[in-house]
Amino acid sequence: MTTAPHRPRLLVLRALGLGDLLAGVPALRGVRRAFPGHRVVLALPPALREAALATAAVDAVFPAEAPNRGVPSLGHWPGPPPDLAIDLHGNGPASRDALAALAPRRLLAFAQPTPRPPEWRPDEHERVRWCRFLAAYGIAADPDDVRLPVPAGISPAPGAVVVHPGAESASRRWPAGRYAALVRELGAAGHRVVVTGGPKEDALVLDVAGRAGLPERDVLRGGLPFGELSALVALAALVVSGDTGLAHLAVAHATPSVTLFGPVSPHLWGPPRSGRHIALWKPGPPGDPHGDVPDPQLLRIGAEEATAAALALLRPGRTTDPPRKGEEARVR
Repeated sequence: MTTAPHRPRLLVLRALGLGDLLAGVPALRGVRRAFPGHRVVLALPPALREAALATAAVDAVFPAEAPNRGVPSLGHWPGPPPDLAIDLHGNGPASRDALAALAPRRLLAFAQPTPRPPEWRPDEHERVRWCRFLAAYGIAADPDDVRLPVPAGISPAPGAVVVHPGAESASRRWPAGRYAALVRELGAAGHRVVVTGGPKEDALVLDVAGRAGLPERDVLRGGLPFGELSALVALAALVVSGDTGLAHLAVAHATPSVTLFGPVSPHLWGPPRSGRHIALWKPGPPGDPHGDVPDPQLLRIGAEEATAAALALLRPGRTTDPPRKGEEARVR
């Protein structure tokens, strides 16, 4: 029997959330193309395994997570050291050191002293940042390479408007009453609206749905498995959410979206240039994206403004052709 040749292993660390994973897809695909003979392994929380594999940018996942978006220990890495390790987790020594502890043959990190890494720019969009970082090491990546294939799963509400009121932190959660007002107006305009949430957001989902008078069939609680969630978004008429993972999933499926930004500007985490997406944002001092109260800038966005943006994207006859290069996402 012929033994399969050894494939060098490449470990990438990006152990964050769904939105971070999807914002990192352009960089991950650049790595995949640059090292076609390597087995690309992505270290990230185990709950994101299905999402990571759906990108087709990695061969396997390595479970790794830490509380509060911290740097996880990688000491349970199996077998010999990675041939190459790439830090896409952050710009500090903690993530670099977690990878360095595995003694990879080569390590790429913002905090790596040699070879001299590119400069970290705090005002740079997340997708652009990591593509520029890789380019400094001769790895080409396109910040607009974000699309995911339409999943094989069945959508629980094809053609519906998906409203997702949750977010990891309170500072990025628009008030439930305003979401409910938006849901009522969209329903009155003849659109089917479903409300979704993560595994720990049932109370919020039920609050919004109850205020809006939605029927039980349109209340998608409990946190959908990724395949079902991805199918829901891919076949939706529109996604309305805060600055959270579902907004990035809408971008990945080219589904029209209205995203409500607060503590963080859409110029740092918003959708790519496209006529499909509206990012609502009131300029002001940056806030805490992990704060425990709604951000003041987010609260300046009214239900009427968000509803008008949603209806503009839902109007009959609106083109859904892919946007041309250079078209700007609308920021209001």
